[in-house]
Amino acid sequence: MTPVIDALQYANWSEKIFRQMREGGVDAVHVTITYHENFRETVLNIEAWNRLFERHSDLIFQGFTAEDLNRARQTGRTAIFFGSQNPSCIEDDIGLVEVLHRLGLRFMQLTYNNQSLLATGCYEVEDTGLTRMGREVVAEMNRVGLVIDMSHSGERSTLDAIAHSTRPIAITHANPAAWHPALRNKSDRVLRALTESGGMLGFSLYPHHLKGAGGCTLQTFCDMIARTAETYGVSHLGIGSDLCQDQPDSVVEWMRTGRWTKTVDFGEGSADAPGFPPMPDWFAGNADFPNIAKGLRASGFSEEETAALMGGNWVRFFEQSFGPAEAPLKQVAE
Repeated sequence: MTPVIDALQYANWSEKIFRQMREGGVDAVHVTITYHENFRETVLNIEAWNRLFERHSDLIFQGFTAEDLNRARQTGRTAIFFGSQNPSCIEDDIGLVEVLHRLGLRFMQLTYNNQSLLATGCYEVEDTGLTRMGREVVAEMNRVGLVIDMSHSGERSTLDAIAHSTRPIAITHANPAAWHPALRNKSDRVLRALTESGGMLGFSLYPHHLKGAGGCTLQTFCDMIARTAETYGVSHLGIGSDLCQDQPDSVVEWMRTGRWTKTVDFGEGSADAPGFPPMPDWFAGNADFPNIAKGLRASGFSEEETAALMGGNWVRFFEQSFGPAEAPLKQVAE
């Protein structure tokens, strides 16, 4: 069987959630360990994860390479791959890219909504593209095998990253803007450039990214995936749920506001509902991943295509992306 892989979660981690991963047959998850934390704070988060790996070694372990997907299936556990939603963890030091990769970081967004030292976020009025440091960091990420993630980036910055990177990049958690025009969802121009360069899109289940928010039906979601596959092909699409299970509403303030403002930034929410929006009733957590597979089959995907969407395509991407680059590796989609 092909592994089930979720390309983005930021849950309030607990034994309950780890057991739900096993119940849902989830073999690997990319987890956020940094939103606005600096390097030292990121290391403290890794230290906390080390305690979780020690305490729940029967359920989870830290993933470093694509080979760990086989280890997960063979041992009946879930491989946890670290990622950062902001380059704050490297501060202004390009040397920390390699240091964090050695500690297990495998994904890093070049920006989280705002302008960073590397690129422009999707909430800025003007997008100036990759900065001088951004181009250097992209090259260094390519060299060591740290995936460039542009999920929260502006359009020009995303296109710049695709063009400048010698390896395929990822948008781990977003949906087509043509389906639902959230600021975080992506245009046809971006999705075409992404898939044609061999990159990956993870479809998001975060309600602000869905048509109808938490009321979005399984059929509506899977039909959207089917239309996306008709346009761009199946082979560069997967799931990136953006699941924030069991988090208190106060975490939303940290995600949106960090330390960059003294006021509360509601971002993709609203002043009337600043907390987490309700999830669709067919996806409350990791135990519900089989519902997505059933929905994909009902939307016309074959068993082989469904397996690719549920994790097979991410397997190939992990194999291409997590090791050091010996030569330019960008591939053009078939």
